[in-house]
Amino acid sequence: MILHNQPMEVLLVQILRAAWLAATLPIVIASIPIPNLSFLRRTLLAFAGRGKIVQSSSQKFTIPQRLFLHFYAVAFLWTTLLLVATWAYAYSMVPLVAVPFSYSTVTSFLTGGSNIRTDSYKLRQGYVAWEAVFLLLMMELHVFRRLFETIHVFEYSPFARMHVIGYLTGLFFYIAAPLSLCGDCAVEVFNFVANLVTEFIVKGKNQVQVTELEIWQLLNPLFRLGWKHWIGAAVFLWGWIHQYQCHKILGSLRHSTQADEYVIPHGDWFEIVSSPHYLSEIVIYASFVVATEGSNLTIWLLFAFVVANLSFAAVETHNWYRQKFEDYPRSRFAIIPYIL
Repeated sequence: MILHNQPMEVLLVQILRAAWLAATLPIVIASIPIPNLSFLRRTLLAFAGRGKIVQSSSQKFTIPQRLFLHFYAVAFLWTTLLLVATWAYAYSMVPLVAVPFSYSTVTSFLTGGSNIRTDSYKLRQGYVAWEAVFLLLMMELHVFRRLFETIHVFEYSPFARMHVIGYLTGLFFYIAAPLSLCGDCAVEVFNFVANLVTEFIVKGKNQVQVTELEIWQLLNPLFRLGWKHWIGAAVFLWGWIHQYQCHKILGSLRHSTQADEYVIPHGDWFEIVSSPHYLSEIVIYASFVVATEGSNLTIWLLFAFVVANLSFAAVETHNWYRQKFEDYPRSRFAIIPYIL
């Protein structure tokens, strides 16, 4: 079963990596200041534009920006499903995780034996599964807060629009991003859940063996993952808190002004960049890279897409602010202090 699933997991990971590359490269190319690329740039801006930018452009193929709610509703449900399934798989496979390539594992490898190799693989996969649980927990906190903000913090203007391509891209992102965080064990998790469902159907409720859950064993492996995961969690909370503060500032501006009126935001990271909510989003996704010690290429490509996409949008927002407000602070950067 293990050998049978490995090609499927490799295929899933390759598909995710190809998807992030395909989504990132056009943005990077369009960002190059070459006149021949202006058409690509205008096309991507039309797809990515929303809110204040779309209001001044064509309304063709656009939908209300309040449908942002769909992104976070889908993301929350999908991430919750992945988290619960991956957690159950990790618990059933290795209740107490061991760091891969630990002394005992390396010693077992050197001594040889097929059953030892199988145990080593199981330990390694158990570690991968618990790491995925850790990452999905952070993602769950992120999308839950975004869902809350969309309902209770933001009040979208009835005139604010976004392109339907941007809407579909957002849905794709919030399905592919959580999947990328657990891609290395997603197929195993799917098979685990499928086997449970099949067993339930064949044997019936009364014949299925119920696993006793111990709360400490559900949580203890997460605390034993390693220092890099907790540094990643600290980076995540840093970006998470600042994004919430910046979203509250933007939400308060909407409540304090007319529906079609815009003012210069101030406070928190708005004093250094025009799109601090985008900057904090980059910090949040950087935390996934930190938590995996930069060893997961799929997460690197996810992060690259986030940086490219948000930087592209932030530069346009920055230019819009500077054109609209003569007194706009010249010391502010678009998204990355002292760089962009």
